[in-house]
Amino acid sequence: MRARLAVILGCVFWSGTAQAFCGFFVAGGDSKLTNNASQVALLRKGNRTVMTMANNYQGPPESFAMVVPVPVVLQKQDVKTLPADVFDHIDSLSAPRLVEYWERDPCYVDRREMEEDRAPSAPMKKGGSSRGEGGLGVKVEAQFVVGEYEIVVLSAKDSGGLDKWLRLNNYKIPAGAAEALAPYVRDQMKFFVAKVDIHKVKRDANGTVQLSPLRFSFESNELRLPVRLGLLNANGKQDLIIYVLHPTSRFEVANYPNVFIPTNLDVVDAVRQSFASFYAELFDATMGRMQGKAVVTEYAWQTSSCDPCPVPPLQPSDLATLGDDASVAPAGQPMQKTRGGFYGNFASWVLTRLHTRYSKESLSEDLVFREARPVTGGRANYDGTSGDAGASVQAGGENNFQGRYIIRHYWSGAVKCDQPRYNVWGGPPDGGQPTANAAKGLATAERGKVRLPSVVRSPVPVLGIAGQPPPRRK
Repeated sequence: MRARLAVILGCVFWSGTAQAFCGFFVAGGDSKLTNNASQVALLRKGNRTVMTMANNYQGPPESFAMVVPVPVVLQKQDVKTLPADVFDHIDSLSAPRLVEYWERDPCYVDRREMEEDRAPSAPMKKGGSSRGEGGLGVKVEAQFVVGEYEIVVLSAKDSGGLDKWLRLNNYKIPAGAAEALAPYVRDQMKFFVAKVDIHKVKRDANGTVQLSPLRFSFESNELRLPVRLGLLNANGKQDLIIYVLHPTSRFEVANYPNVFIPTNLDVVDAVRQSFASFYAELFDATMGRMQGKAVVTEYAWQTSSCDPCPVPPLQPSDLATLGDDASVAPAGQPMQKTRGGFYGNFASWVLTRLHTRYSKESLSEDLVFREARPVTGGRANYDGTSGDAGASVQAGGENNFQGRYIIRHYWSGAVKCDQPRYNVWGGPPDGGQPTANAAKGLATAERGKVRLPSVVRSPVPVLGIAGQPPPRRK
């Protein structure tokens, strides 16, 4: 029996347990592959871009390949395999977070705290081709092996030739492939093909193939993500989360509307049981305001700190893994943890988390990114009250923006003083440390489970949410 091959054309990534790709599949035989979520990290410094992708393949145990449009011919030194958990830290750090506060006894006064003036927390031959070239204009520009991947880099003179070349080499092409490929061929882009030998990879306890994440780097004047190809295999809407790391700037898209997720919202206690579903509804409502044609900023913060922190900030080793090969451990004091946050003395990058959920109707162009002015929002004051009402773009300063949602436990005990002081918030009454919970697995979060007006206490006029008054004090 002839072995079947599944080729994934475009960017290929993984989130949670779902298959996730922002390219289209070219499957051998009758396999039908679809995608619903993607993650990608883009480290940008000058004109150098380092792209990191990961994929968890669920399907028949045949070898397959993934193909990514890239602006230059990549060589072996440009490509690396990474640990399987490469996205875990950056996802947890930047994900929308749920925090919890308890109102202090209104008759208790901590003089030292009142005096604090703390700011808001912030297998082919090179040069040839395989069967069927026949003047199709497809050329193998480079060939090498990295980990379990056999990699070739192709160039093509026209999209029809590339389409035909793939078909002649026994790949089943989705309808519309030639049209989707045309802009990349016209821009003289190359096609990075990483074929996987299924016998070299491991499986988890569920039988899911664990592929090593791939990282590759290139020089380009423009920061662009080729997402249109993914629409050929879209099975409904797709989630795309992009992490952009830059030494000084946050990023936004240049060719679609940008919006900020509503933040610093008080929510009812029941949200703790379905935080991912709550956030999915809030995200969908935010996208709905823009008819689904927007990219949402969920996080923009210096990598040297976070407040509150679901996990510690990115370390120099994290930055090195994602492409900052010059990153080294700090020579001075180790990172210090303060109340609710971490602060260190090593070089600070800016981490921007962008999120969109798109379909064939809402996205017609690749995403192009540009530097943007700093933004703040989603921070707390020293006494636990909200330090702002949402995103505020500044002319200068540091980026401190996050999606932050708050469960508040109002004081319900006796009030035994003449001048009670309400709205002073802290950790649990038993003295334990409050924690921040990150919303994970958003692409697969159950939708339709949460009704926003019934669980959001804060007014959100742009979403038509009136809010709920706080409980009456005794």
